[in-house]
Amino acid sequence: MNPQRRALLRAGSLAAALPMAAGAASAASAALPPSLPPVPAGTTPDVLAGNQAYWQAVAAQYDTTDAIVQLDNAFWGSMARPVLRHYEQQLAMVNRDNAWYARMRFPSDFEAARAAAARALGVGIDEIVLTRGATEALQVLIAGYNRLQPGDAVLYADIDYDNMITVTRWLQQRRGAQVVSVAMPEPFTHDNVVAAYVAAMDRHPALKLMLLTHVNHRNGMVLPVAEISRLARARGIDVIVDTAHGFGQLDMTIPDLQADFAGINLHKWIGAPVGVGAAYIKRGRVADIDPYLGEKAGDDIRTRVHTGTVNFAAYLSLPAALDLHAQIGVANKQARLRLLRNRWVEAARAIEGIEVLASADPRLTSAIASFRLKGRTSVADSYALSKKLVQEHGIFAVPRDGLASGACVRVTPGIFTPESHLDRLVEALRKVAKG
Repeated sequence: MNPQRRALLRAGSLAAALPMAAGAASAASAALPPSLPPVPAGTTPDVLAGNQAYWQAVAAQYDTTDAIVQLDNAFWGSMARPVLRHYEQQLAMVNRDNAWYARMRFPSDFEAARAAAARALGVGIDEIVLTRGATEALQVLIAGYNRLQPGDAVLYADIDYDNMITVTRWLQQRRGAQVVSVAMPEPFTHDNVVAAYVAAMDRHPALKLMLLTHVNHRNGMVLPVAEISRLARARGIDVIVDTAHGFGQLDMTIPDLQADFAGINLHKWIGAPVGVGAAYIKRGRVADIDPYLGEKAGDDIRTRVHTGTVNFAAYLSLPAALDLHAQIGVANKQARLRLLRNRWVEAARAIEGIEVLASADPRLTSAIASFRLKGRTSVADSYALSKKLVQEHGIFAVPRDGLASGACVRVTPGIFTPESHLDRLVEALRKVAKG
């Protein structure tokens, strides 16, 4: 039995009979007090996106560096100051009360955090298990998917995350599957992306499993996951969705994806402490994912992940991060991030010598977009360009490779990024394009 489940069962009988550890009461359920000005009644997200006073108030909740123009906010999300304070308090409490808290109270607080995550995700608590991030969640789902027979085909795309591609390829050794890939068109549109997946399904009639990345970390395209998932389901193909960059910055919940399996990150766009994610398995599908390394088979999703001793304080602070996320509002976040992204993308399109890897279609738009010098598509070119931006312009944007069309440099603002930072990027690109 999973140690967290054993501890939870023990805690249910022992905690009622023993005094609570000092300072440990309701650690995972403490709500943050409102820390932002109210949104004027009737204000739409698109209107609020341009309200400088509101977003300055949001930015004031974060400690940010002035050493560099930070445009790599896709690695992980900074904790807002109220969440950081909550995390520090929980860390001190756990450090002080040690095993007394960890054994007696943490299991129930962990379940409270799991319940808070389930509500935010729009799913039942029995459909998620908390992990250390989307990578762990997706490794469990992909490697554990047990409905493959030798000769069945599995599909991934060039936009998928490197570690997920690695695990997908491993299915050839683990399950005897035929692993195939598809390259996304560039430039990409809604119709040609869907067509690329349909063509892949037609080309591989033995296809039984597909990996779909909701928002990819290379060029930020929002994949039409729900549409592709429905097409796959009609052909008897299962889908595992990587929504590490989707949930938290896009106005959606997990059922919107129309998929039965998903890996979720909670320390990117939610702003929980680093090391918090979740795996989703739709009710009734748990048996299709193997139990973790000898765990007892059954329909308890918690037997599919065994992380061991966790960062207690990180999970205790997840409800606080979700609370602040709800105060801001995911639709408001999405609109603000789109405004910031479009501010540099639209200006950069007009710069001769710069190729922007982004769509004008709002259905395909996230906070993330990328660029490169025209004709300079090698990994070395992108690293040199990123280095030039840092050294000559004080701007940090990161090189990404793996796209079939070539390497690029990724730009990702956060909700605390001032518009002036995007203007500085545009001015730097004008200079870089001139050589």
